[in-house]
Amino acid sequence: MKKLVILGAGTGGTIMANKMRKVLERDEWDITIIDQFKTHYYQPGFLFIPFGVYTKNDVIKPKSDFIPIGVNFIQSAIDKVDAKNNKVILQDGEVLNYDYLIISTGVKIVPEETPGLKGELWHKNVFDFYTVEGATALGEFFKTWQGGELVLNIADNPIKCPVAPLEFVMFADAFFIERGIRDKVNITFVTPLEGAFTKPRASKVLGGMLKEKNINVVPDFYLESVDNEKKVIRSYDEKEVPFDCLITIPVHMGDSMIERSGLGDDMNFVLTDKYYLNSTKFDNIFVIGDSANLPTSKAGSVVHFAAEVVYENLLCAIEGRPFTAKFDGHSNCYIETGHGKGALIDFNYDTEPLPGSFPFPGIGPFGLLKETRMNHYGKLMFRWMYWHILLKGKEMPIPSEMYMAGKEA
Repeated sequence: MKKLVILGAGTGGTIMANKMRKVLERDEWDITIIDQFKTHYYQPGFLFIPFGVYTKNDVIKPKSDFIPIGVNFIQSAIDKVDAKNNKVILQDGEVLNYDYLIISTGVKIVPEETPGLKGELWHKNVFDFYTVEGATALGEFFKTWQGGELVLNIADNPIKCPVAPLEFVMFADAFFIERGIRDKVNITFVTPLEGAFTKPRASKVLGGMLKEKNINVVPDFYLESVDNEKKVIRSYDEKEVPFDCLITIPVHMGDSMIERSGLGDDMNFVLTDKYYLNSTKFDNIFVIGDSANLPTSKAGSVVHFAAEVVYENLLCAIEGRPFTAKFDGHSNCYIETGHGKGALIDFNYDTEPLPGSFPFPGIGPFGLLKETRMNHYGKLMFRWMYWHILLKGKEMPIPSEMYMAGKEA
């Protein structure tokens, strides 16, 4: 019997387990998915927890709920992949053979990489919201905070969901207005980028939104350390920004298993062909999601669109055919802007976000690069779609390739 092994039961791994189980004959293919954790997190929901919109229970479910019948689920940490011999070695020494391997081990924050970041103020005056623990602790802090210097800092790129920091400061603006203390809160967005976002046109529009909301932007700031005693963040060129409450997006890295396996770059992201989504080192290894070193956003929509490509090309490999699918770097992101409104961007490797309507030309119902209530509702509706459609590998009404119809070039 042939064996397909999937490393990681997050978004990408779960989607692929569902897709491949539907198409590979059970009497011919054994499918195994491995993950050390039991809980699946709806990570876009972390944004809402500090502001009391969601609770922890709104963003968690057991991973086993989404693993299809006929797929083996092993809960274990992974020591390494012996790719030359087609083996996965688990932490306890157990060895699993495979014919094909899908790596979907994701990415994690590593605050300990920055001196002082995980110091005595960690989860007291310094918070992340990229973990459920950090988002929950921040929510408790906001319940009694009376104002001061609120600083959001992106330590370095790449990060998960690059628009989330922008969403946070705009959501914070609305939150403190509604609490009646916005005049007591000075919000500063500190980024290593030249502007609010990576893509020039979107950066101009989103930067304009920040300016309208009286949110200060400090660009070109490369975080070197956090001084817990003085309550300042310090850059490599010795610029300082003071804070009373620091929201950090720490350095991100791939799983350490990638390093031990010799499959990745210096940030432990798997070396991946940006179009075909297979390992550049081994033809029978495919990569999906945040664990890949793709020049695109590490966002849930990228996983969704990439899954169609991995699915088709894996079948091509199994059947001995040339790859027929190519990934264009397609990503789209809803952006919460506060007060029940949101924006939306849609882009790929070659095309930056453009204004227009989505997904239907001239109809929408969502507006690109503009604030609308419908975009906000789209963000909220996506949670249901994530749990009930996306994770189960069902068809979504949006093609994997970006199209220009409805966009204003």
